[in-house]
Amino acid sequence: MEAYAYEPATDRLFGEIRIALDHEAGILTVDGDGVPCAEIRRSGDAPPESHVPIGTRDPERLALSVDGADEALRPAKGFLTRRSYRVEAGSAGQGPAYLLVPDSLGTSRLLRDGRPLAVFTSTGDGTVDVTWTPANDDAPPEPRDAAVGYALAAAFGTGAEPMWRLTLDALLELWP
Repeated sequence: MEAYAYEPATDRLFGEIRIALDHEAGILTVDGDGVPCAEIRRSGDAPPESHVPIGTRDPERLALSVDGADEALRPAKGFLTRRSYRVEAGSAGQGPAYLLVPDSLGTSRLLRDGRPLAVFTSTGDGTVDVTWTPANDDAPPEPRDAAVGYALAAAFGTGAEPMWRLTLDALLELWP
């Protein structure tokens, strides 16, 4: 994989969102006129994994910053269940907690503090799409939500196979 800029997304709430990924260097940047800059960086000398856009799901080798402030980033290992492909992000006790979790073969839901905000789709062809859930008056989507959601979707992809398929694939890998 080489470095590339995704086609800018036109978000109905936040305008143009620019996404740039350098898979080899392990840097993903999301910015736009209506959102703060979000950046995910991979560290370490191990070669990047080709099936993860940012190159790893190891939380020890990843860092997230939003608008210049460091945030926690905890991707799960991704193995037998859709939920095992979840990614948690946000400050511990300060600010919102985010969860991006697969809900179908190709999509993942973004939740802020347990409330659904959007459904993201990142197809692997350089595009990220979002469908915002109808605004809840006490928790409408904010620019920070968009920056984090686009960054997580682009860095880790969206969607996952159903559990039965993941289990079957794992068993077939063990078969001699």
